[in-house]
Amino acid sequence: MRVRRGAGVAVAAALTLVLGACSDGDAAPEPDRTSAAETSKPSPSKSPAVPVADPAHAVDPPGRRDGRLWSADILVQWDRPLDDDLVKRIERLEGVAHTERIGLGQVSLENRVLTVASVDPGDYRHFTQADVADFQEAWDRVAGGEMAIDQKVAKRLADKDGMIRLGSEESAPTLHVGAYTPQIPTIDMVVNTAWADDIEMATDNGLLISTDAITPSSIRKPLKRLVGEDVSVQMLDIASLIGLDPDAQLTALPTGTTLGSVVGTYRYRVIGGGRIAPEESWVAANIRTEVVPILGAVTCHKDLFPQLRAALLEVQSRGLAAEIHPDEYAGCYYPRFIANTTSLSNHSFGLALDLNVPGNGRGTVGDIDRDVVAVFKKWGFAWGGDWRYTDPMHFELSEVKAVG
Repeated sequence: MRVRRGAGVAVAAALTLVLGACSDGDAAPEPDRTSAAETSKPSPSKSPAVPVADPAHAVDPPGRRDGRLWSADILVQWDRPLDDDLVKRIERLEGVAHTERIGLGQVSLENRVLTVASVDPGDYRHFTQADVADFQEAWDRVAGGEMAIDQKVAKRLADKDGMIRLGSEESAPTLHVGAYTPQIPTIDMVVNTAWADDIEMATDNGLLISTDAITPSSIRKPLKRLVGEDVSVQMLDIASLIGLDPDAQLTALPTGTTLGSVVGTYRYRVIGGGRIAPEESWVAANIRTEVVPILGAVTCHKDLFPQLRAALLEVQSRGLAAEIHPDEYAGCYYPRFIANTTSLSNHSFGLALDLNVPGNGRGTVGDIDRDVVAVFKKWGFAWGGDWRYTDPMHFELSEVKAVG
């Protein structure tokens, strides 16, 4: 049998509760060092009672782990609910030891597209590392309506009260970070299934597969024959090393009223150098080059143009055209990962643009005219200058508005 990936000291240290849900704390969420020490050595008999943070989004608590752990070897993602008969056929494939249905969706947070999984906490935990699976308080908190997330991701996105809004729209749901835990490769955060409707994501369009003693790649071909070429099949042993499976056709299913309705199903392949190749049919149906005021010819998503044109016309009418510098425009549609990551940005969908690049770099307040910013916000654009880690050159579509 293959040796299960170990969870050493570094992993144990990363298992921490984020205390004070619904509190009035003034600091960004920090690991509670006492909790970290206690939970790095789980006790089978003693566990402090965990309050339910969000009764409206709570599911039954999972109780203590019961049953063996399974290696998370393959992740399959569809753009529709799973077919029961297909799952049974997958489970009969030679080499498939165990499966778990989950929901998968992609949320856009500060120009970074992240994957959220909606899960049954009691079952999903069996596919995580041993220390994570036995971190009882974390799974109780997920069941109680909080999220479990990698600490580095949380620190970049959580506000001072430990809350993360899952989307750029004002109406997007906001969750409390209940625990920092290492995640299964390609998954950034975990919530329970009661949140799925609010996030506008599925609860059963993903399938985790354990091959146990068999090398995962040995079943790639028969699995692909079963599920079809349009379905994303990722080998997680490869993804654990480089962030994704470069040989897989990958799928993004953006959540939320704006991004979900505009983008739809986004399939792509990795082509090297940080670049991706979206499905040609998606590009043909969605990407256009048009002439707009001030900037001239730009290439973006077709649904961006009405609001972009309206914003730029208002900038002109208010005598602010000189505040936007066409020669400092850095583009709208470019299908690639964010530098040094395997995360998509809204530029991959043609739904974001960078203006006046000099003087508006990451982490600065930026010198772009604030009246221009106000006009873009009026027309449904979110501004990167409002983010926790600012990006004042960046504007992205966050709300679809009628024009004219």
